[in-house]
Amino acid sequence: MPKTNVTGGSMKQRIVGALSVLACLMVAAVAFSQADPLSGTWAGDWGPSAQDRNQVTVDLKLDGKAVSGVVKTENRQEVKLSNSSFDATTRTVKMEAEAQSRGQTIKYVIEGKLEGTTMTGSWNHDGRKGDFKLTKK
Repeated sequence: MPKTNVTGGSMKQRIVGALSVLACLMVAAVAFSQADPLSGTWAGDWGPSAQDRNQVTVDLKLDGKAVSGVVKTENRQEVKLSNSSFDATTRTVKMEAEAQSRGQTIKYVIEGKLEGTTMTGSWNHDGRKGDFKLTKK
């Protein structure tokens, strides 16, 4: 007959129980991180060509399929995202932003794809277009 402790379970049962709890916590942590791969701070650059790049930091928040956030430029301008969404199945992000430049409003349309902790994609406005690459911090 195996030895039992004060609570009535054997040492082997307690170890198996503790490992089971640990495994459940690990699965929950992985599921949570996969459920929201978008929220957080992203840093990288965007531009119309490989020679013309602009550094940015982007703070994103996922709420269901809706995305909110702010793009912070190297000249300290903050541009709020609007009409933005995330498709978890295709891992595609669609965003819009309106920035002020020389007294005019420029509307950006941005599309990106997540691969791990990297987001790459394209942007366009008023007939101009380019690409971007961001890495989650």
